[in-house]
Amino acid sequence: MKISRILSVVILSVSVSTHLIGQEYKYLDNKAGINEITTTNGIDKTVTVKVIYDNYVHENNLKSDWGYSIIIEGLEKEILFDAGTRPDIFEFNFTKMSLNANKVEMIVFSHEHGDHTEGLPAFTAMKKNIPVLIPTSFSDGFKKKMITSGLIPVLVRDAAKICDNLYTSGEFIYQIPEQTLVLNTRNGLVVMTGCSHPGIVMMLKQIKSVFNKNIYMVFGGFHLMDKSEKEMEEIISELKSIGVIKCGATHCTGEKQIKLIKESFGANFVELGAGNSIVIN
Repeated sequence: MKISRILSVVILSVSVSTHLIGQEYKYLDNKAGINEITTTNGIDKTVTVKVIYDNYVHENNLKSDWGYSIIIEGLEKEILFDAGTRPDIFEFNFTKMSLNANKVEMIVFSHEHGDHTEGLPAFTAMKKNIPVLIPTSFSDGFKKKMITSGLIPVLVRDAAKICDNLYTSGEFIYQIPEQTLVLNTRNGLVVMTGCSHPGIVMMLKQIKSVFNKNIYMVFGGFHLMDKSEKEMEEIISELKSIGVIKCGATHCTGEKQIKLIKESFGANFVELGAGNSIVIN
């Protein structure tokens, strides 16, 4: 098991590199891994996603705050996706949830906004020297900050394999560059979003096309706060026409908008909130 993890890090470390303003960065370059996905394959064991940081709480002994962070357990690698806003709240919830930073082998940031990145110092106080996957279009200042934080920046341009059955969507080129995580299951793809600034419907359509597999579940922030009830009806209709069966919306989605999604998906609505766990088989 240790040998497998070491080999994974070595493979990641020898990915194609480039120079940006005098600094060498590495790319995650494993597009071929997407070809391993078929309509019938996927995870063969339970994967658990735990919500560390959210606008809402599921467990009353935790703290809520504007921001988002989850941890993914049960794969070849344990992965932290985003880090919330405040280091003190991240650390409080992380500790209360009895999570172990030493088990985390990689960090992935969805986009550069502080409500997804500023909680990082709480984590790097516990563990450093692991890769952090960030879209290529993140600012050079942010990339350099990752180095001074004791992490190893790895840039993401295209959809690529991260570890067995887990992928990055690749960078969505938008005013705010963003990426999502994509988990391959036998039921279909499970998409994990940060804020979905480029548009949740467009992002899911592109993921479905690139990965050539139906989307079974999507959850995270959808950034729909400014959408009217009529617009929400159209968005929900499109989500269902894409094939989404289970849907969980939180963080920047908007309270009224979350309510509409919950009413529409009913028993297939995925509850989030700090302290909650999403069990995926």
